[in-house]
Amino acid sequence: MATQEQFQQAVEKSKALTKRPSNEELLLLYALFKQATEGDVSGDRPGGFDFKAIAKFDAWADQKGKSKETSIDEYVSLVEKLQQQYA
Repeated sequence: MATQEQFQQAVEKSKALTKRPSNEELLLLYALFKQATEGDVSGDRPGGFDFKAIAKFDAWADQKGKSKETSIDEYVSLVEKLQQQYA
């Protein structure tokens, strides 16, 4: 199980990737980060034509019910995978 310190290190590493991950990978990073730090998504789904906000909301909503610890573990694992791909 990843610690809070490992999570913070992973957050910093995610900002230092030399190549841009795919949109799907970026959305998953965002969703796992939000789930780990804020818990389940709240509020109304964005409407209109703000597709980026809608995608981010939906990605986070897909993580609903996942524990903080599981979200942290999955985030750290994903960053490690992305480092190997995009470092």
